[in-house]
Amino acid sequence: MHRRLFFILLYVIAGTLQALAGPVKGRVADQTSHEPLIGATVVLEEKGLHDISGLDGSFIIKNAPAGTYHLSISLAGYKTLVKEVTISGDAPLNIDIDLEADHDKTLHEVVVAGKTNHATEGTARQIERNAPQVMNVVSGQAIRLSPDLTVANVIQRMSGISIERNSNGDGQYAILRGMDKRYNYTLVNGVKIPSPDDKYRYVPLDIFPSELLDRLEVYKALTPSMEGDAVGGAVNMVMKDAPDHLSVEANIGTGYNELFFDRDFLSFNKGAVNFKSPYELRGNQYNATAADFNNATSDYSTRRPMPNLIGGLSIGNRFLNDRLGVIIAGSYQHTYRGSNSLFFDTDKRDTLSGVVVTSMEKRAYSEEQLRYGLHAKLDYRINSRNSLQLYNAYMRLTNTQVRDAVETELSIGDYDPDKGNATLGYKTRSRITQQQIYNSTLQGDHRLADKLLLQWSAVYSKATQTQPDNTTIPLFGIQENFVQQRTNVGDATRRWEHNSDRDLAGYLNLTWNKPVASLPVEWKIGGLYRDKQRDNFYNNYQFHPQNLQAQYGVDFTDYKDIAWALDNPRGSVGSALNYTAFEKTGAGYLQFKVSASHLEVTGGARAEHTDQGYAMKAPIGEDNPTGHQVYTDVLPSLHFRFMPWDKTNIRASYFRSVNRPGFSELVPGPVVREEYRETGNPDLKHAIADNIDLRYEFFPRATEQFMAGVFYKHIKDPIEFTLQLEPRSNFLYYMPGNFGNANNYGLELDFIKYVKQFGIKANYTYTHSSITTPKTIYVRTAANNGDIFTSSADETRPLYGQAAHTGNLTLLYKSGRYGWDVQLAGNYTGERIVVVSQYLGDDQWQKGFVQMDFSLEKSLGHFGIFAKANNLLNTPMEVYVRKPYTNSKAIPYQSPDGRVLIRRDYYQRTYLLGARYKF
Repeated sequence: MHRRLFFILLYVIAGTLQALAGPVKGRVADQTSHEPLIGATVVLEEKGLHDISGLDGSFIIKNAPAGTYHLSISLAGYKTLVKEVTISGDAPLNIDIDLEADHDKTLHEVVVAGKTNHATEGTARQIERNAPQVMNVVSGQAIRLSPDLTVANVIQRMSGISIERNSNGDGQYAILRGMDKRYNYTLVNGVKIPSPDDKYRYVPLDIFPSELLDRLEVYKALTPSMEGDAVGGAVNMVMKDAPDHLSVEANIGTGYNELFFDRDFLSFNKGAVNFKSPYELRGNQYNATAADFNNATSDYSTRRPMPNLIGGLSIGNRFLNDRLGVIIAGSYQHTYRGSNSLFFDTDKRDTLSGVVVTSMEKRAYSEEQLRYGLHAKLDYRINSRNSLQLYNAYMRLTNTQVRDAVETELSIGDYDPDKGNATLGYKTRSRITQQQIYNSTLQGDHRLADKLLLQWSAVYSKATQTQPDNTTIPLFGIQENFVQQRTNVGDATRRWEHNSDRDLAGYLNLTWNKPVASLPVEWKIGGLYRDKQRDNFYNNYQFHPQNLQAQYGVDFTDYKDIAWALDNPRGSVGSALNYTAFEKTGAGYLQFKVSASHLEVTGGARAEHTDQGYAMKAPIGEDNPTGHQVYTDVLPSLHFRFMPWDKTNIRASYFRSVNRPGFSELVPGPVVREEYRETGNPDLKHAIADNIDLRYEFFPRATEQFMAGVFYKHIKDPIEFTLQLEPRSNFLYYMPGNFGNANNYGLELDFIKYVKQFGIKANYTYTHSSITTPKTIYVRTAANNGDIFTSSADETRPLYGQAAHTGNLTLLYKSGRYGWDVQLAGNYTGERIVVVSQYLGDDQWQKGFVQMDFSLEKSLGHFGIFAKANNLLNTPMEVYVRKPYTNSKAIPYQSPDGRVLIRRDYYQRTYLLGARYKF
């Protein structure tokens, strides 16, 4: 009995002592910027209790008994702070701590930590908060910890942005606020770069390794000092800058695509490919023979691919008493990707009741990607008033692809799905696509007077793309009793294409701080001149088999053993893709920024003069072998930033912008693609847009935000591609046109919140757009022997590429004590039009999809290990037409849900494991 009372009394005493123990909690921040400091060690010295500050700078030490103690707070790069604290025991002790940066420290990790503040979350939020216009920023810190290896995949995490993917599922082009990729432009360190695309202006963002960036900025509203040809917005990649002291960062990793667990990788002898056609090697009068073409592109082999390999290295330092800063960074990515694709073709002469599906094609893509980027920057401080910067960048992406396809004819009489009989077509395509972007920019900043600043830039940029010996070899085949067999050889094609886009540009900006009516006003005046030269080359050779009766498996077993006869010895250069073009742009602007109490106003106007033209190299009966357009646009803009309370912005802005046609969009003449014909339109006009933004911004802490905004765009003469009857030839072409006016409006929400070790980033965008265009109606009636009648009707639809709903949700976990960073990122893109048809109700829609990605990193001092996994849900990309199929026989993979499946691609999951070093 006494023993039981003793234990009860001991339990009560222990509980009482526990009740007297109170937690010590608070936040650690930078003394100057007030940015939360992550990873600071907080120690209650007398008790040895400690914690590590979390993502929001917060810490908590539990179960501290009542008493007076010394609280020590330390973090590399900051002076250790020791405070005397008293814990009463009956209430938690709340204490916020500001640490002072320690500039006297010489440890390398301290120097690096101090410099990389330019890439932190707090810096990104500060830029968004203080910018004169609406913009969003992804920090270098967030990029490094994300699951993404390229800029194209990083940018999809931002509000209002979706991406267009390439054939292996990676992001390639950005779509801003539902505006197609043509409606935005791309900058590197604030300077516009040309595109390697063979037809358009927009830059493929998958060519840029994300690890070279300090941050990624997206401007959603334009000021007068910015170039005016963006309706959706402008993407600015801010590259790594020279650190204060010696900094070395390196990483290496390897991984695999799950797709090749189940099938082999198909490749060809890419090392022996001829990069120039006989036409280029021997001249336009040379009559080529089959002997001029080697069999490298048909020398196929199958194997399991090697593991993916990535690596990066960055070295930077300052010299000459810190006057000269140097950084050199490189990235290398060698990956094997692919997809399993299902493609259906339909009869374009649709009736109002449905669609006739004519064929089904199963495609297996095997792609080897070699991506590398080199980035070098020097900055030299001549004196306190003058400085120079030289930036050079070289990006290169080589994609070696084999597409192996088997087509089943579904609309002819011998197709019998029950017996497994069908007519087949085999088609194997070998292709190398090599894209390069080079940029060299020399800039100067000169303080002419205390209130007068002169800035200038001289820019040379060049983008190229090469597709040598693009080879397609078709074979006929049959299926009997579900057994498939190749038979005879069809006609083959071999194609050479290359293009270059060269920019010479000069920028000049003068900033003058001159008060007006006792209000501080910053005046800016300046302009640019750009000379752009475009050169495109295209040549196509057609072949037929020498032995038309040659049987696969009897007369040959390897494609490289097929004997060919050449049909067009001088090639086929009479194409709209064979042209030269130019564009000379001159611009000037006047901009002011005035601040008064809680209000900042930025405004002014920009004038841009465009002189644009083309000349076909080999016109064949074209009415417009050359073309020329000259026009001038005045682009006003006005931006308000109202700051009624601390940490709060209310923004309102208006700006006018333009969208110029791409060079190839003006060049007439047929281009025969694999699924359609296309041509340019010399009468195409540039689009003009009026843009309005309203946004509320709240930054509760340096790394947190809540933003809610609406936008509206009215576009005059938007440029859209549709299937149209080309008036000069009366053939049906996929071609650009201007279609009256279009409207686009939407809502954007951004949210970032950190609680101790956990964080959440979320955004959602609703976008609505509408454009009305004429469509063709083909009606087949039972009367009149089933003849087809045509008529026309207007159809209102969203703009090409615009998804009504997009969103991101990212969950983060960071343990400073144990060195873990974990991230789970989900992205949703709603359905959108990906092909605009000439026919009523025949537009092709991409189904909405969710992609889930994961990353983690474990820090081990200077070293760290990381892992990334992409496309965890293996979400397919699906395209459909909103009509039922009307075939008399059942069609594989089609469901009677009122929609016809046009395409379905599976990419599978990709895994990466690597190590990182930082000194």
